[in-house]
Amino acid sequence: MSAYIIVESNVIDAEKLAQYSQQAAKTVTASHGEFIAKGKATLLTGESQTANGAIIRFENKEAAQAWYLCESYQALIPLRDQAMNCTFKLVDGL
Repeated sequence: MSAYIIVESNVIDAEKLAQYSQQAAKTVTASHGEFIAKGKATLLTGESQTANGAIIRFENKEAAQAWYLCESYQALIPLRDQAMNCTFKLVDGL
């Protein structure tokens, strides 16, 4: 069953975000993940503190967790934190 990582974010530094995004995408691909949505988010109901979103699909929950915890992605977290304020959520697919 597929699993999805949902990212909600606000940009702090666009230049650092470009660096982070390029490097993070390589780790996703190396872990057999796939971005299925990325960009400005439109709020349909409720309240949100974030303007952007991304959805990354993995084969299963274990693969998603393995990607997030892998050494190559963990090394990017300091750059990510300089580039954006964000939340990452893991959601099981149907």
